[in-house]
Amino acid sequence: MKSIRKHSVFAGILTVVFGFGLHSFEPSIANAQGTAPAEYLVRFSSPSTGPADAKVHIVEFLDPACETCASFYPLVKALIAEHKGKVRLSVRHLAFHRNSDFVVRALEASRKQGKYWETLGGLFAAQSTWVVNHVVQPPQVLAVLGKLGLDMPRLQTDMAAPAIGQLIAQDLADAKALKVTQTPEYFVNGKRLDQFGEEQLRKLVADQVKAAYR
Repeated sequence: MKSIRKHSVFAGILTVVFGFGLHSFEPSIANAQGTAPAEYLVRFSSPSTGPADAKVHIVEFLDPACETCASFYPLVKALIAEHKGKVRLSVRHLAFHRNSDFVVRALEASRKQGKYWETLGGLFAAQSTWVVNHVVQPPQVLAVLGKLGLDMPRLQTDMAAPAIGQLIAQDLADAKALKVTQTPEYFVNGKRLDQFGEEQLRKLVADQVKAAYR
């Protein structure tokens, strides 16, 4: 069973960005069934893949510069394929690494060209070339993006759009409300993956599929 420690943000950084330190998940934000409020988990603007009517919904808070996020990406894709037609994925972006907001802006801008998932996969595959000592290197990010079939002049223009800044701020605000302090962080049908690991995520998804498709 593989279990990888998630990337945590230093409390000092969180205090500046979020205005709170490292805290455990507060039960008061969950309902009587122990699920997180839907209004904090998914926004209409969140990138999603899988059937809209799927009864099992994975929400992942990720930082594109997070090594564990990259290593878990194939697993999440496999779970969607394994439970074909029953599982949907939505992504929320968190820029915890230095300069990671640059990558988040690129991902959001790639959506305007209909290439979000290709861009996310391509960036994860080449992550070691553009993250050095946990710091994002924007020139190297652009070099990777240039190989993904994107309209680069349009992408760089779209990256500066105020609307993208608003999306980033919304993801951060919702993460704060849910006390998300590490990436990747998973919620499946509103249930938080409290014990982190591949097998634990597999089990949580399988349990939710079994309960939803009796």
